[in-house]
Amino acid sequence: MRANFIISEVLNGLRRNATMTIAMIITTAITLGMFGGGLLVIQMADKSQKIFLDRVEMEFYLNPEVTERDPQCQADPCAQLRRGLENEPGVTSVTYLDKDEAYKRAKEIFANNPDLAENIVEGTLPASLRVRVSDPAQFDAVLTEYAGRKDLGVDAFKDDRKLVQRIFSVLDGVRNATFAIASVLAVAAILLIINTVQIAAFTRRTEVSIMRLVGATRWYTQLPFLLEAVVSALVGALLAIGGLLLAKKFFFDTALKELYGVSFFARIELADVLFVAPWLILGGIVLAGATAYVTLRVYVRE
Repeated sequence: MRANFIISEVLNGLRRNATMTIAMIITTAITLGMFGGGLLVIQMADKSQKIFLDRVEMEFYLNPEVTERDPQCQADPCAQLRRGLENEPGVTSVTYLDKDEAYKRAKEIFANNPDLAENIVEGTLPASLRVRVSDPAQFDAVLTEYAGRKDLGVDAFKDDRKLVQRIFSVLDGVRNATFAIASVLAVAAILLIINTVQIAAFTRRTEVSIMRLVGATRWYTQLPFLLEAVVSALVGALLAIGGLLLAKKFFFDTALKELYGVSFFARIELADVLFVAPWLILGGIVLAGATAYVTLRVYVRE
């Protein structure tokens, strides 16, 4: 009987304050949607970073004079440099690219940019040793040992991690901006919940007073208001999850299709959205429940 009464009061309360309830649902949905989007960006960044770091290489460019004397890297100091790199802990492969191979590789890289490709002159690019390690954390040790070794024919070097770091700094910026917007919207949602609970309690102050006079506990009279906020937040959370599923289909799967195809970014899977979904539901319930509880304790004295 009591449960039926509480359910009836919750439904009536949602109906009476329909406009504020809808506003609270929409604000909560957008807040949780932005927060969930930030979580998806974090997941994509983490998985993408692993893909990148597994492919990242360092490249040591050889002195032109050394290359002219030893075009196939069969004698010292080039051969000595190659042996030293191969013997470094964690190095999985060392590949020598002569000047012809460097020219072909550059042509392939800039095949979609004819203006740059035409300016690449055969024989002008230096030979190099491309090094791959099993653990990206070992990059620094190898670079420290060989980056400045002029005596071994090292003229310059390239560290692909710098490019990866720039890419992921952009993703970090997107994530931070998303969380910042979500934080502002969360404040708006909290204020809406406070106002909704106060208005609901005010419009039903007479019946609440009567219930208190006949022996109803304070918790029993305030529970419907608390549940109204929780139900609104739950609906908002479900809408946010639906929005993330649509974003996966029409943004992540469509707009990033080409980048997925070349393994530039890790794909956002349905499992990623489902992993985030319970946290959004829990976050919405906690946000609404805690705010409504504090509001009732502070502002509602009946």
